[in-house]
Amino acid sequence: MKILIDADGCPVTAEAIDAAREAGIPVLLFCDTAHIMQREGAETITVPKGADAADFVLVNRVEAGDVVVTQDYGLAAMALAKRGVPIDQNGRVYTENNIDLLLFSRHEAKKFRQAGGRTKGPKKRRAEDDRRFTEALRPLLGLRR
Repeated sequence: MKILIDADGCPVTAEAIDAAREAGIPVLLFCDTAHIMQREGAETITVPKGADAADFVLVNRVEAGDVVVTQDYGLAAMALAKRGVPIDQNGRVYTENNIDLLLFSRHEAKKFRQAGGRTKGPKKRRAEDDRRFTEALRPLLGLRR
């Protein structure tokens, strides 16, 4: 088992690395050349800039049981297809039971925006969001909450 993080803009990288260190699990960070990062306790895999480039490199490294941290529904769906365990930055675990609705809602929102509509951006991140992520991640790694 390992943790793979879609690291471009991921607000919970430090929390995931801390939990992985406690569980003795390796962490891989995936980013493109516009977001190069290095974090102690994680291996960084940098890919050339391009639409979804880091996502495709990440999904090619997923093995059954790996935890994938992403807010991208498409990447989560691909990780599920490889029997990975995707989780978002707020602690929602993507499953076969919720991914279709999430993908559909993304599709509908895109159509709305293309027709000139405006959607709200994400809420400002709070400490309780990080706590909720950590509480959902720890059991996936075999740790107590």
